[in-house]
Amino acid sequence: MYDIQNQPSKSGITIDKVGVKNLSYPITVRDRAKKIQYTIGSINMYVNLPHQFRGTHMSRFIEILNEYHREIHIDTVSKILQKMKTKLNAQEAHMEIRFPYFIEKKAPISGAVSMMKYDCTYIGNLKEKKDFILGVEIPVNSLCPCSKEISEKSAHNQRSIITIQARFHKFVWIEELIEVAEQSASSPLYALLKRKDEKYITEYAYDHPMFVEDMVRTVAEKLNQDSRIEWYNVSSENFESIHNHSAYASLEYDKRKDKISR
Repeated sequence: MYDIQNQPSKSGITIDKVGVKNLSYPITVRDRAKKIQYTIGSINMYVNLPHQFRGTHMSRFIEILNEYHREIHIDTVSKILQKMKTKLNAQEAHMEIRFPYFIEKKAPISGAVSMMKYDCTYIGNLKEKKDFILGVEIPVNSLCPCSKEISEKSAHNQRSIITIQARFHKFVWIEELIEVAEQSASSPLYALLKRKDEKYITEYAYDHPMFVEDMVRTVAEKLNQDSRIEWYNVSSENFESIHNHSAYASLEYDKRKDKISR
């Protein structure tokens, strides 16, 4: 059959990304406690399209995924990207996988067990060199230092989301980034708490007040001490409980550039 996609394009314009988006697909993730966790990824796959081609072959993205059925994880992302470049005759390949990751957590006093969900992202690029970013969104609790200082009876606190994205040269567990964020907040969050747990968490947060700026700086300090991590972007959004807006802070640091400058 005649291949319409391979018709020449008369525009002379190269497209940066063309492919498939929001494809639900089963994936596997390394689990520190149980070795492997099965989950569902929302996958975006793109390649660049040179100016001389009218279109790409969308079906080939799905064919490539099917070749790695049930074996789509952090170790195979670069292999999939290379296959995309080869099979689609592209100079650059890009892949994003967003997925829920679950950790079993025990309440701090009662020991009640519950499952906490964390939204995670793999971002892979392959051009001349491969590039990979691990992203994790960690819900935490933050208590306002200013409110604590000026209030006689209490202080406002709220749920916050700390987002960490990291490039690394040695393997980093998702759980490790979660721990960094939770240790940098006023307190962690739990899916299940008994009354004695609530008392403990409330008092713990009161003793550990944190501005949104404090949290991103504390996360950064911890990531700076981890020699495996080469680059990171950390942000925090506080969904304010007494304001009609969110408080936000973010920072990015590339350790490799710092080494070069020194």
